Amino acid sequence: MQVDNALLGRLEKLSFLKISDDKREEIVAQLSEIVSFVDNLSELNTDSVDEKFAMSDDATFLREDIVFCDSKINDTILKNAPQSGDGFFIVPKIIE
Repeated sequence: MQVDNALLGRLEKLSFLKISDDKREEIVAQLSEIVSFVDNLSELNTDSVDEKFAMSDDATFLREDIVFCDSKINDTILKNAPQSGDGFFIVPKIIE
C-alpha cells in the first residue's frame, strides 16, 4: 500500500483532523514506515507456532456471571463526586 498525499487527505477527512502543510511529508513518511512494517509481519511463517499463542476462530470460553456488589466500594467512589444522591452521580442536565 502506497501512502501519499491523497491517502493522507482521506485519513484527515475520516479522522476530522487537520495536518499542517509543514508536517505532511513527515507524517506520510511515518505512515509508510508503519505500513511496510505490517507488510513484513504478513510474510512471517507461523506454521510452527502453537495455536494457544495465536488467534483462532474458536469461541471465547464463557463463565457464569456472578453478581457481586460491595456497598463500601460504591460509597468510597461516590465520596469523590461533587454531587451524588441515592447511590448515583448527579450531573448537570445536557439535553433539554
